[in-house]
Amino acid sequence: MRAGAVSAAATLMMLMSSPAMALTPDDGDDPGTGLSVAQTLGLYVAIPIVLFVVIAGLVMLPSVVGKDKKK
Repeated sequence: MRAGAVSAAATLMMLMSSPAMALTPDDGDDPGTGLSVAQTLGLYVAIPIVLFVVIAGLVMLPSVVGKDKKK
């Protein structure tokens, strides 16, 4: 019973604290143009994958170079 009451209270607090008129622009807002699909995919998909591959390559590089020296 107590868990249900706490969950309900927390849910109500989150609902009440959500932005009421988020679509109404404020004075001084200058949002600019949106991103295209290609820009969005590049920014949020391609760049993180490329960074992951580069970092993983740099981490693996010493072990790959070290195997050649042991022979």
